[in-house]
Amino acid sequence: MKKEGLVRALISVVITSMVIVSVVSFTIYHKRLIGPVIILLGFIPWIPLKISGRTIKSTGADIVFGAIDTGLLGVAALIGASFAGILGAIVGGAAGDAITDGFAGLFEGKMAEYLRKHGIKEARTPLSSSMGKMSGCLMGVGIVLTIAWSILKIST
Repeated sequence: MKKEGLVRALISVVITSMVIVSVVSFTIYHKRLIGPVIILLGFIPWIPLKISGRTIKSTGADIVFGAIDTGLLGVAALIGASFAGILGAIVGGAAGDAITDGFAGLFEGKMAEYLRKHGIKEARTPLSSSMGKMSGCLMGVGIVLTIAWSILKIST
């Protein structure tokens, strides 16, 4: 478990965050590209998990939580932006976050039960929770942005 402690998790979050910010800063103005890029960035947090010897399946509950939470938050922010611009996006995102945390928690709990039932180690550690949720959040909002800007061609 030492490989999954707080210090290792903190280092992983900082390095992963730096990679994400760097990549997003280069693609932010390409609306049709940003969604797929963010989805791909969702795989970056898997690297520290694999290095620590953790299976991706074991973080399934955290990935599901992040994907539902931030995916729905992205929808709320897009709706808020369409009504009131930047302020609407902030308010939509903030209110949406509280609501989506509740819904995502339902699915996270159900997924954790499923993993335990099937004998998959899913005990939470700082590393597995942080990297799992980070991965899911990126994938969830990446899917929403891909659908909104590339498929539906919604303008904000």
